[in-house]
Amino acid sequence: MCGIAGFVRLSPEAPGDLEAQATRMGAAIAHRGPDDAGVWVQPELGLALAHQRLAILDLSSAGHQPMTSATGRYVIAFNGEIYNHRAIRRQLEAAGLAPAWRGHADTEILLAAIEAWGLEVALQRCIGMWALALVDLRDHQLQLARDRFGEKPLYWGLSGSGQQQALLFGSELAALRGYPGFQNPINRQAFTELLRFCYVPAPLSIYAGITKLPPGHCVSIPLPLQPSAALPASRPWWQLNSQIETSYAQPFSSETEALETLEQALTQAVADQALSDVPLGAFLSGGIDSSLVTALLQSQSSRPVRTFTIAFEEAGFNEAPYARAVAAHLGTDHYETTLTSADALALIPQLPQLYSEPFADSSQLPTHLVCREARLAGFTVALSGDGGDELFGGYNRYFWGPRIWNRLAWLPAPLRRSLGSAIVSLPPSAWDALGRPLPIKQFGHKAHKLASRLRHVNSSDDLYRSLICEPSDQEVPLQPLPACLSGDSVARMMVWDALGYLPDDILVKVDRAAMAVGLETRAPFLDHRVAALAWRLPMAMKIPPGKGAAASKWSLRQILYKYVPKHLIERPKAGFAIPIGQWLRGPLRPWAAELLHPDRLRSEGYLSPEPISRLWQQHLSGRYDHTTKLWSVLMWQAWLEQWG
Repeated sequence: MCGIAGFVRLSPEAPGDLEAQATRMGAAIAHRGPDDAGVWVQPELGLALAHQRLAILDLSSAGHQPMTSATGRYVIAFNGEIYNHRAIRRQLEAAGLAPAWRGHADTEILLAAIEAWGLEVALQRCIGMWALALVDLRDHQLQLARDRFGEKPLYWGLSGSGQQQALLFGSELAALRGYPGFQNPINRQAFTELLRFCYVPAPLSIYAGITKLPPGHCVSIPLPLQPSAALPASRPWWQLNSQIETSYAQPFSSETEALETLEQALTQAVADQALSDVPLGAFLSGGIDSSLVTALLQSQSSRPVRTFTIAFEEAGFNEAPYARAVAAHLGTDHYETTLTSADALALIPQLPQLYSEPFADSSQLPTHLVCREARLAGFTVALSGDGGDELFGGYNRYFWGPRIWNRLAWLPAPLRRSLGSAIVSLPPSAWDALGRPLPIKQFGHKAHKLASRLRHVNSSDDLYRSLICEPSDQEVPLQPLPACLSGDSVARMMVWDALGYLPDDILVKVDRAAMAVGLETRAPFLDHRVAALAWRLPMAMKIPPGKGAAASKWSLRQILYKYVPKHLIERPKAGFAIPIGQWLRGPLRPWAAELLHPDRLRSEGYLSPEPISRLWQQHLSGRYDHTTKLWSVLMWQAWLEQWG
């Protein structure tokens, strides 16, 4: 895993040393690749590439980047891993298309594949995760590309003015800010979306003129780049919707066939992603996804696998005992660290630096801490369970959403609004007490969240919209989906999550939290072969009817039960929740109060002080839980303080 950056000047007369400027951009993301740094420049094209290397495969100098292909036609800056690079190498050798190899780095093999087949065909044959910048010196093109699900980030766009104007690209916005001519203003639309979603959804970025390259997309930019030329549009080289249509047309003939095929694919994905020339471990929460990844990893290892988890002092949030029990059963070498409010307070000032763009999923705190502890323990690679929920039906909204809508659909909108007001009249603590028999964590918080959204709901798709973002008079546009999903509201929610929430929240959170300490994370569930199989499964093998939310991800459970007893797994889904709401009323209160001070908000000019103060006082009273809204504002304020 690494960091990439670069630029193309629009003016050949622009002053400044290309190499020095590229070095500065790379240094801004040195945390992503602390093992080596490289720069490549082409003055005639006004072009520079920078690379920060985290050495995972082929630790020798043969893996140094930017890397030039054997013929000299291509130069690449690559961030990611190609898990099947050995198989591709054998294919090239068998076809007589292999160069004289300098080492065994996956980047060198990818370059040879691009020489042999072209970029898009090479990417389609690759299994892995990546963001890359590829210079074609023969056809005078710069090509940018991103992996299928968006595990690795890539920003790009124009910045600067006059002779300093340039096309910039990089793994993080910090790299783009490192360009001396960077002067892009705040994107007000992106700021609004941040407050609605807790993240900036693609293709937007917090800066006007800078966008995120969508997952599964590439873009070809002609060189030299003319000042008057419009930037080309990106194009998909892989599409989830197309994969779903293909999978739907090939259903399994039986549950037995489905489970056997799925287990084989997951086992292979874990084996492929366990390939590393540096120490490797796994994150273990004790839930279905991480436990299954850990179990499959341990089943293929002759030594105890190192596992890591986070504990909390607050009992209602602490899932560490479950992870500990799973680790003991599997025989892993388990490491546990506790996150306290003091740890959170110490981490919070670092968040704008870690994330580079404002980001407000509060589980960023425990995610970073577990990554940091794994790195301190000497590990450079960790496997995670990310992607399991979106592919196999793990989120509570998939179970409860349709059921809630079916019970509310007959109510006229005014009655739904009245019902919402009645729910909010009781504080979250009262709902927690009433909901104690139900298998739902943080019942009071979720009841208030649902109540605040009832006035915006007119269909099951509206309910999904209301659950993924804060209410607004502006409707959230949902991406088009395959016709085969028209009658399945749960499947539609899962695909929308895979297209939006997964790449823009979950994968952003993990990438930045891990790369801030030079740790590579890998997600076996996001192997596209596993995803293809997931969409061949009937919904009943994901969320079986009549068995409750606790039976979700049924197919994964059946495989996991071969390795771990049911009683260690059977419990309600909790996620990676932390007691931020409690901490804001306690030890984090002075920090939050300073950022939310009305005079400060008024002088900055982005937020109206009155509604923010009202939310803050209501939250402090304990009758309301405005954690999500307040955390978005606080993360914006903290980011603005450092980068605004």
